[in-house]
Amino acid sequence: MARAMYEYTKTVLSKVSFDTTLFCKEVQKAVRRLLPHELEELTIYIQSLINQNPELDQCLIYLKA
Repeated sequence: MARAMYEYTKTVLSKVSFDTTLFCKEVQKAVRRLLPHELEELTIYIQSLINQNPELDQCLIYLKA
């Protein structure tokens, strides 16, 4: 079940990557819901999205908390 949440989170993040505000809100939700090892994987995924959309880098602050 937890793995399904991780995959769902990746899907949502890719769909809202056009809007920095929405993206940051979804990152905050992910931090609350995902397991620590999933957050590590998600950080790598978010880095790849940031390479495509550099303005999303401001959301990294939520992953470091």
